[in-house]
Amino acid sequence: MLKDKILIVDDDKDIVNLIGDILTDEGYIVEKVYSGTAALNAIKNTYYDLIILDVMLPGMDGLEICRRIRDFIKVPIVFLTAKNKNIDKVLGYETGGDDYITKPFDDNVLLAKVKAHLRREKRNEENKEESNSIIRYKGIEINKNSYEAFVQGEKIDLSTREFQILAFMMENPNRILTREEIYDNVWGYEEYGDINTVTVHIKKLREKVDKDDKFIKTVWGAGYKFIGESI
Repeated sequence: MLKDKILIVDDDKDIVNLIGDILTDEGYIVEKVYSGTAALNAIKNTYYDLIILDVMLPGMDGLEICRRIRDFIKVPIVFLTAKNKNIDKVLGYETGGDDYITKPFDDNVLLAKVKAHLRREKRNEENKEESNSIIRYKGIEINKNSYEAFVQGEKIDLSTREFQILAFMMENPNRILTREEIYDNVWGYEEYGDINTVTVHIKKLREKVDKDDKFIKTVWGAGYKFIGESI
């Protein structure tokens, strides 16, 4: 499993080293920088799973850094500050920050906040992946992660090739797909089988998911087309 990478930005090297030790002991990969300019360079060149950013940096402060990177960086940003005024927190949230840790901080609170934001980020990614893996049309649904297919809410058992053909067609609705395109996408360019196997698999696929001839249409002399009403 890949370890989460965290960037710590603070001009106080003792604070940076303290936080770095706490996070390293928990198994995180830590990178440390001590100025706003160094932080911007690091963020532009490296992906981080979370950024701990001091507000009161000399020159370019943490709020300005957050403003500059928020358009292209979506990961959690946790501000580190000696201030505990509500106005500072409001400004931090308005510039795109996700949380605050106030100095002096409790080690356990620091860890709890870091872990909570990383867990939330992972859940969001998992939800996005799950959402992207599901293709739905009125009356038919497939899940590309689980290789499950449903027609009118009823689960249909498909072979791997049958599922792959259906997925390819559903990803390209209302487009004529030649047998060669289907074969190359499902079996691969390096396979040298009989192109007629596409016809055989389409026939089996129809028997399982399209008995009423609603979805898979034959375009004579050209190929096949998936017709579906999106929902």
